[in-house]
Amino acid sequence: MRFKDKVVLITGGGSGIGEESARLFAAEGAYVVVADWDGPEGQRVADEINEQQGVLKGFPKVRAIAIQTDVSCAIAVEALMAETLQAFGQLDVLYNNAAVILPKPIEEIDEQAFDHVLAVNVKGVYLMIKHAIPLLRQTKGTIVNMASLNGLIGQRQNPIYAASKGAIIALTKSLALDFAADGVRVNCVCPAGVMTPLLEEWTRQQPDQAATILALNAMHPLGRPATSEEVAQSVLYLASQQAAFITGVALPVEGGASLGY
Repeated sequence: MRFKDKVVLITGGGSGIGEESARLFAAEGAYVVVADWDGPEGQRVADEINEQQGVLKGFPKVRAIAIQTDVSCAIAVEALMAETLQAFGQLDVLYNNAAVILPKPIEEIDEQAFDHVLAVNVKGVYLMIKHAIPLLRQTKGTIVNMASLNGLIGQRQNPIYAASKGAIIALTKSLALDFAADGVRVNCVCPAGVMTPLLEEWTRQQPDQAATILALNAMHPLGRPATSEEVAQSVLYLASQQAAFITGVALPVEGGASLGY
């Protein structure tokens, strides 16, 4: 087990890639903190992990806890760290997955919506790392940030989300330099399309659902979007000792979507 007795904190752990990552980390021996703005969904994930990995396998204490959190609020983030420490006594992996999207032309984006995207996607990562790094220095832990292929190459009609993910890539590289002497590695994952519940719902809302699915498949030379598990596996790799000499990397997990001639 790559994460036996490690403590992993996942933001946005109540659905999609965050949920799948929480399950995989637990299956590899970790204790997991599921942080999500949606308290009931986070609790659902934690309860299912405890049933699958805790009670069934006879672990002496719960394998997962859920904490309702607004990552854009410093007070909430400080409380999250305190509760994590109280529950498990340490922190080994921070996975900053929480994010919101805003697929609109820039002329249609109002200031409030702009501020919300930057508050969650950028300020939230800043706050999480700021308050987690004292704990991660103690364990020589790892940080994995969820970026996006958008942040590497851009995307039509999605400028502010792309800008927020570009900021995460730059932040990842800068902090990899800052924390290297502490033995703390910092990397990020850059997916293209991922068939999460959010993307499935967006697909259903399109006027021509069949054409939308064909377009999503055509974006990826491998012929389809990624699954949540495929992206989550790349997160676990970067957080594990298998990637012990990797830091400052923005890893594309995109089925060839960035390729072309």
